[in-house]
Amino acid sequence: MTAAPRHTASYRIDPFDLRLFSAIVEHGSITAGARHIHLSLAAASTRLQQLEHAVGASLLVRSKRGVHTTDAGRTLLLHAGRLQRGMEALHADMAAHAHGVRSTVRLLCNTAAMTEHLPQLLGRFLVAHPDIDVELRELSSHDVLLAMRREQADIGIVTDHVGTEGLHTRFFREDRLVAVLPRQGARAPRRTLAFADLLERPFVGLPSDSGISRLLHDKALQHGRGLHHRLRVRGLDVVMQLVGEGVGVAVVPQATAQRLADGRVWVRPLSDDWATRRLLLCTVDDAVPAGAGAAALHTFLAQSAGASKTVGGRLQ
Repeated sequence: MTAAPRHTASYRIDPFDLRLFSAIVEHGSITAGARHIHLSLAAASTRLQQLEHAVGASLLVRSKRGVHTTDAGRTLLLHAGRLQRGMEALHADMAAHAHGVRSTVRLLCNTAAMTEHLPQLLGRFLVAHPDIDVELRELSSHDVLLAMRREQADIGIVTDHVGTEGLHTRFFREDRLVAVLPRQGARAPRRTLAFADLLERPFVGLPSDSGISRLLHDKALQHGRGLHHRLRVRGLDVVMQLVGEGVGVAVVPQATAQRLADGRVWVRPLSDDWATRRLLLCTVDDAVPAGAGAAALHTFLAQSAGASKTVGGRLQ
């Protein structure tokens, strides 16, 4: 066990060192973190040592498997995320002012929200608010929560199957996942299917880093199986087309199936509990995010769902 570094008053924390520290934690080692921000290992080690002296505490526990944060490291990581988000917001807002745009809202969401629920809503919002931009990114619900807790976004949309402790949540939409199967050369399947019933079949799906792909991968592992993807494509419209051509089966949001299904596919509800979920709007510091643009978008999305006020992260 190493002694905690003594505080060095003459060294001030450099924002670049916070970026380095965050990269080290995210990538699991000093070497990988340094490489991510294009810094030599020697320089990264020196900066990390100076940072530990500046805060007066050890930030990382080093082992053969990489690094893990100490209690002090977790505290610093929280503040680092806030500061980095603030700097990113500063640069984005200043650039927006230069182009006559007042603010940029950072919105993270899962696959279902990205493909089915947000496009029309965001179109209406942006037309009504020409002075606001939206930076939209798709992640799995777990990754959305991680980013929200690091304060790397203003608003998140996740499913209610993930733990939202410490965040404020509002109901946004009900979302159901359904199985889509080719009709070509096949008898009609049962009226309702379990996800396990599909695991013997080849799949067509989205890229492995998409939220829905990660969910299906995790659920297959719970059955001790993997998914055999014959093809991964970028859009759910292409997924539906390929299923119709007999390439494989797929699991998609019900709204997608209703919008795109034709006479070439069977659509069946999944009986698994996790296939029926609610989408939640998430914020960090308060029930309404800070900033006029973020507050306006959050209010618009909440009103579109008839959302109720929440206290302490619990739905009322």
